[in-house]
Amino acid sequence: MNIFEAIDLAKSKGLDLIQVTEKVEPPICKIADHGKYLYSIQKKEKKIKQHGGELKEIRLGYKISPHDTETKAKQAQKFLKEGDKVKVSLVLRGREKAFAYMAKGKIEAFLTILNQLTPIKMEREIKKEPRGFTTIISKQ
Repeated sequence: MNIFEAIDLAKSKGLDLIQVTEKVEPPICKIADHGKYLYSIQKKEKKIKQHGGELKEIRLGYKISPHDTETKAKQAQKFLKEGDKVKVSLVLRGREKAFAYMAKGKIEAFLTILNQLTPIKMEREIKKEPRGFTTIISKQ
């Protein structure tokens, strides 16, 4: 169909002429409401982004033992195998906040144990927050 005829037809129906693909010659177009078309594209993109996995959380304590750290690392490994991202948080209470450098060392030790089990990628670096430290990791 001629482009001018297509534009006239779309205007007579109160709709827009939308180019679907430009990779072929002649380009493929359709007659539809432009706002609804953009909305459907955004909805599809949002669904694809959500399919990347959930955000699971592993909470560590300041007084966590080495064996418990290994157990938590194995649980995080399960989450990563399922395709989820993992938020690792180390909660500090009261006087524990005075020893923040030691707490950061504990979360780094947890990450090295986890990295030995399965290769990980840091989505967000270790960040100091009011209640402790957090980081977000995913499978490499």
